[in-house]
This record gives sequence, C-alpha cells and structure tokens, in this order.
Amino acid sequence: MEKEDSKKETKDVNPSEEENNSTNNENDLETKEQKKKITPEEEIENLKDRLARTLAEMENQRRRFEKEREDAYEYGGFAFAKESLNLLDNLERSKVSLQNDEKLKDTEILKKVIEHLDIVNKDILSIFKKNNIEPIKSINEKLDPNIHQAMMEIEDNAKEPGTIVQEIQKGFMMKDRLLRPSLVGVSKRKIEDKEDDNVKSDKNTEK
Repeated sequence: MEKEDSKKETKDVNPSEEENNSTNNENDLETKEQKKKITPEEEIENLKDRLARTLAEMENQRRRFEKEREDAYEYGGFAFAKESLNLLDNLERSKVSLQNDEKLKDTEILKKVIEHLDIVNKDILSIFKKNNIEPIKSINEKLDPNIHQAMMEIEDNAKEPGTIVQEIQKGFMMKDRLLRPSLVGVSKRKIEDKEDDNVKSDKNTEK
C-alpha cells in the first residue's frame, strides 16, 4: 500500500508542472496572435515611418558630404598657406639682420638688397591676396582676443588702454578663418597717472 501511495504522490506533482508549461505556451501563443493582429494599414504606417527615417539619414549624410567637399575646396590650401607664412617671417628677419650689420650700414649694396627683399615680400603678399589670404590689421586697433595675442604691455598715455601700439609678428586670415594671430604689444597707462587719479578721487570723496 505504501508503494502505491508514493506512486500517487509523484503523479500528483507532475500535473502542476504540466499546467505551468501549458499556461506558458498559451501566453506565447497569445503574444504571437497579438503580433499577427497588426492590420495592413498599421503595417503600411510602420513601413512609411522606416522609410522616412532612412531618407532623413541619407539626407544628413548628403549634407555632411557637401559640407566636407565645400571645405576642401574653400580651405584645401589652408595648411600650405600656414606653412608659407614662414617665408615672410624669414624675409623680415633677414632684412632686420642686414640692417643691423655694422659693416653694411649706409652702403649702396644694403639699399639694393633691401629693395629686392621688399619686392619679394610684396610679391608674396600679392599672391596671398589672390588666394584670399590677407594680413590682420593691428596697429592702433583695439585688442581682439580672436585675432590678436598680447605679448606685452607698453606704457603709453597717448593711447587708450588696450590699444595695439606694437606688432611683433603679423597675423593672417584665410577668408573667415584664422591662419595665425597677430603677436602684439598693447598700451597701458603709466603708474604715476593712476596714482594721481586715485588721489583726485580720494579728494573728491572727502569734499
């Protein structure tokens, strides 16, 4: 009798597992049926949505390609132009070096060499201009951090503080892009004048 009871107990456990499996299968069937219940109109809308997204991505890629192509055409020589500025720098250094040479000062040879260097300098600037590369205006201009880089301050009461009074290295633009900034010296007021202004302001407050 005990053996028969044990067999019955094992038989009683198995049906519950089968019920769970059957319910899971039913749920799977329901989800599949729900998927199948999508109407043709809904399917068409889904396809339209996918197509619209695909077309939008293609349009964005086309615009990026056009922008890259335009940049390559407009600024393709940017790196070359930037390197070419060294030619002007070397010409200017050579000119200064020759002018400071005691043996050559006030000689006809020096005058002729300087004239030739100036001609070469002008030719290079002319070629630059034809390719939309132009020097940045600096002297007597207000300091603009976007195109100027202040290297020093120079006491000068004749100029408004922050005015460029010295150009250490000429800067250049290529169309609307900065090739390199101008290295400049800007004006500042003398310390004595600042102290005088402070004294005057103190006297005015006492009154």
